[in-house]
Amino acid sequence: MSEQQVTGEQPAQIKVMVVDDHPMWRDAVARDLAAEPGLDVVATAGDGDQAVRRAKAVAPDVLVLDLNLPLKPGVQVCKELVGANPKLRVLVLSASGEHADVLEAVKSGATGYLLKSASTEELIDAVRRTAVGDPVFTPGLAGLVLGEYRRLASEPAPSNTDEPKAPQLTDRETEVLRLVAKGLSYKQIAERLVISHRTVQNHVQNTLGKLQLHNRVELVRYAIERGLDDE
Repeated sequence: MSEQQVTGEQPAQIKVMVVDDHPMWRDAVARDLAAEPGLDVVATAGDGDQAVRRAKAVAPDVLVLDLNLPLKPGVQVCKELVGANPKLRVLVLSASGEHADVLEAVKSGATGYLLKSASTEELIDAVRRTAVGDPVFTPGLAGLVLGEYRRLASEPAPSNTDEPKAPQLTDRETEVLRLVAKGLSYKQIAERLVISHRTVQNHVQNTLGKLQLHNRVELVRYAIERGLDDE
């Protein structure tokens, strides 16, 4: 599948917001992204409080977010904004490759995590893939995140006496969920099942809604708890 096919189902114009406390870096990233057809940089911010205010005002599709911010840390910014708008995609762009930082970012709702050593081409590709819901990680970090999913799944989930009976998923939704639990990207799932990237995304969103889950972390935990990753 060509790169054009992979990105062909994205919205015509992706609204992007860049958050970083270093003005020269922030301006350079914003300039590189704005020069790319199909990407519209709608705002920038230099601290956590400003990021939350401006993101709520401009409603970006993708938030390119540094973790080390004054006034409010990036993980808190991510948690607040994704909590207020679950459709928001957050791509962390950080100088830190520390495992704890990566896992904390994902748990706070980030879709992907890219190191600042990435090239401009890698960043642009990551923004496009993040916009359609693909988890994007600097090589080596995806396995770390999947391992954490498995660790979380091995722990007992909080009990909820009011928990309703589990909703019924379609065969296709279950199949997609099983592949998500195995760590496959949306692109890989689409290729495996010979369906479009958008169809995979729709199945995931429908499953999240049915299960009353909020993000991929919770979805993978749900699937692994039920042994779907071993099938």
